[in-house]
Formats: sequence, structure tokens, C-alpha cells
Amino acid sequence: MARMSMLVDTAVCIGCKGCEVACKQWNELPAENHGFTGVSYDNTLALSDKTWCHVAFNEQGETFNTDFRWLFVSDRCKHCGEAGCLEVCPTGAIYRTETGAVNINQDVCNGCQNCIPACPFGVVSLDHDTGLANKCTLCTDRTEVMGREPACVTACPTDSLVFGEREELLALAEQKQARMQRNGHRAEIYGRDELGGLNVFFLLQDEPEVYGLPSNPQLPQDKVPEAYTFTAAGSILLGLAAVVSFRNRRVGREDQEG
Repeated sequence: MARMSMLVDTAVCIGCKGCEVACKQWNELPAENHGFTGVSYDNTLALSDKTWCHVAFNEQGETFNTDFRWLFVSDRCKHCGEAGCLEVCPTGAIYRTETGAVNINQDVCNGCQNCIPACPFGVVSLDHDTGLANKCTLCTDRTEVMGREPACVTACPTDSLVFGEREELLALAEQKQARMQRNGHRAEIYGRDELGGLNVFFLLQDEPEVYGLPSNPQLPQDKVPEAYTFTAAGSILLGLAAVVSFRNRRVGREDQEG
């Protein structure tokens, strides 16, 4: 089967949160009551075990000034081409579907939580009701079984979310990017190549960090050899220092005895 993906076009997202509601309804996820946070007009704040799709509200500029604008983004699991969560799962509970989505088999997950720090986007969460890991499934029960779009895509009123074959969506993103740049707007495709290519990738209007995305996402486990190198080098230096110190003490003792 073809590699299926989702394009998130932030330029036409209006922050309606229809995708959030559709995700909760389809996946039977309960609402979260954060109360008044004083942080943002956004009432869900972040992805969690109960919120698999989150529309982030990012404010730029001073309110009531001409440079003020909202930058909205509908966020979820990126279903990475190189998935850190899948690599570290000891039970095989995390697997890749025929269309490229990365999902968690709840019947096989043992709740070890290895996958949580392995995700460079902080997506995977522990369900405190079940003790198991969960996240967005890219609605594979709809797309692969029923031949329908993900629930969030179906609910989007502005076509900010588009689902289809990855190569076709990349071509669409490039067309949108070129049109925005011709009109004097910034446009960046995020997720084209990162981590083997993200199956949920973005057309951004600013730096990735503005949207809460790392500019150069890396798998934490890829940094382990580097850490071992520094540890080994440190051990060697400490060993040499100990040898030198022992030798100096012995020489000093011999001088005193002589």
C-alpha cells in the first residue's frame, strides 16, 4: 500500500478546534478540565493521554498593533519514518502499519514507558487509567479499514488538514510554499526529511520553534554512543590522573626516605 500522510497547512488554520473535537468523539476520549490557566486562549494546552490532537495558539506581536497575528497549528503524533518509540519498545507493542502509521497495540504494551522519552516531540503519553502508552493512531481504523479520511481531516472547515499519498502531498505543499513566497510571505516545509520523513508534516509561516517544534529533531537514543564516548574519555583521564597522583606520592615518599 502507498505511504499515506497528512499535510498541516498552518496558513489556513483558523484555530476552530474542530479537529480536536472530532478526534475526541471518534476515539471516545474524555474532555480535560484545565480550568483558568492564564497562559493562552487555548483551553487544552498540550497533547496528553486524553488529547491526541491539539490546536496550539501562538501569539505574535503586540495586541491591537498592526504586526499582531495568531499562528495556529493542529498538532498530533508525527508518525515518523524513523520512529524512536518503535525502536525502544521491548515487547513489539509499537508497530508500523501498511500505510506507514506508527501505532500502539494496547494488548501487548506492558506500560514500561520507554517510548515516552524516546519521542523527540513529546507525543507519547501514559494513560493513567490503564497504565499503558497511547497517542494518535492517524485513524487507521478509518483509513485502512473503512477507506475514509482521519476524523480530524473530515472535520476541518478550511482544508488546513489534507490526507493522501505522501508524494502527492509534498508536491501540494511545494506549490503552496511557492505561492506564499511569491506573495512575500515566509513559508517552510517541516518534516520533509526529518527523522526519515514525517508522515504528518507541516507548512509553517515561521521558525519551527514558534510552533513548539524542534528545529532539528533527533532520537535521544542516537546520542547514546556520543555519551559513551565522553564517559570513556572521562574515565581514561581520571585513570591517568590517578596514576600520576600515585606516582608523585611514591616519588615524594622516596625523597623523604632518602
